[in-house]
Amino acid sequence: MTDVNPAKSARRPHHWRRDLIELAALFTAVAVADAVANLVAHGPDGPFLLVAAAVALTGTAAFHLWWAQRHSHAPPSGRPPGQSGASDASGTPAAPRDEHVHSDTSDSDANGMARSETVLWRMRTTVRDEPGSLAALCTALARHQVDILTLQTHPLAEGTVDEFLLRAPAAFQSRQLGHEVAAAGGHDTWIERADAHDLVDAPTRVLGLATRTALDAAELPLALRQLLGRCTIHSLPAVPAGGSPDEEPTPADGVLEERVMRLRDPSGGTITVERPHLPFTPTEFARARALIELDARLGPRMPRSRDVFTLPEGNEISVRRAGPDDAQAARAMHDRCTDRTLGLRYHGPVGDADRYLGHLLSPRFGRTLAVQTASGRIVGLGHLLWDGDETEVALLVEDAWQRRGIGSELLGRLVALAEETGCESVYAVTQASNTGMVAAMRGLGLPLDYQIEEGTLVITARLATAPAHSRPAQDLPYGLPHELPYGPGEQNGL
Repeated sequence: MTDVNPAKSARRPHHWRRDLIELAALFTAVAVADAVANLVAHGPDGPFLLVAAAVALTGTAAFHLWWAQRHSHAPPSGRPPGQSGASDASGTPAAPRDEHVHSDTSDSDANGMARSETVLWRMRTTVRDEPGSLAALCTALARHQVDILTLQTHPLAEGTVDEFLLRAPAAFQSRQLGHEVAAAGGHDTWIERADAHDLVDAPTRVLGLATRTALDAAELPLALRQLLGRCTIHSLPAVPAGGSPDEEPTPADGVLEERVMRLRDPSGGTITVERPHLPFTPTEFARARALIELDARLGPRMPRSRDVFTLPEGNEISVRRAGPDDAQAARAMHDRCTDRTLGLRYHGPVGDADRYLGHLLSPRFGRTLAVQTASGRIVGLGHLLWDGDETEVALLVEDAWQRRGIGSELLGRLVALAEETGCESVYAVTQASNTGMVAAMRGLGLPLDYQIEEGTLVITARLATAPAHSRPAQDLPYGLPHELPYGPGEQNGL
């Protein structure tokens, strides 16, 4: 990009003295030319004078050309060669703008920190809503070679919340970053490590989340979790299993408090989002409400794809996503299961098993896979349930279809779904005598932790995912506890 000098483009003032001098020079030149013409025409040495004048004119032109070529690229007076005429506010000549030519110094800053060793930070801070506030903050960051990759602004009634994605030298720690931001006028600052996933700009990320939600209603809680970062999501039914609702219904427009937002669930009930470490902004509330409105307009939907696999004896069986429409078929499978199998699966009276299905099959509380025979009968169910910051897996296989590898197939697929959502671990709650569930968990080939208390066995599998500190906030597991009368765990029957 070519720099434009304003002094060259400005209109110069008109001087009448210069015009007068030029006019006098013109008349003098005419008089001299007339005198030379008379001498040539009437004098005895006319031809000699004509040749002498031509030689003098040629010599003058040659001298002028040589002088112009020698001094045309001379630097302006008072400035060393190689610097432009620009200067900073203190009057010191500014460095050339074409910084990329200085290959010897481009890899390190004034403090000796190598630019090639950088880290990514996500930072949110509040500044005064007045001209120059953001500029002061950016200047403070630039002073320490901190590069601003993306910037989002969230207007508030008083002040503005600015959200940055920064690339900083590795030696520049978060404590130093927070100190510089505070000195530049920022307050309520929140900083965490980021990675390459955060380089996706906000509009692209929001459109991707909207697409996932449009394709599958079960994606809404996960999309909200990725949209709002590290938070906890509670999905409460309109009418709890115990009877009448405990509180007034949520308004259609939702409710925004400082660190809690409540939104009306399109499938009924309330979605509550909590983020204790960072207040929500009206911009985030509007985005969440727009995503829920999209879910409400599209109505119930679920991917219809199914996978077919062959059992050891040669029979083909299919696995697909299950939802509320499969409640009747799931109850029929309950009727075909023995009390022992239902007792291993559910923590509570066997007769109450049917009333849990409405919750388990809801996409708001997790994901369910159904195993279906060629005749359309459901013979197995696998649930991936969001339980706060943890994830639970639960299996139920009809008695006549046990010991055929169906439980292991379901468990492997559920663990794969958990890894896709960024979960670090999954756990299963069963009885110590349930050797089928223990064998299925061991068959995953993952590190396992066992906890036994009063005959209840909790098996936790650590997934092959990145640790929490190296993943972006939107990839961390979101909390979605299931609030059932039988408590946080479930018994599992294969």
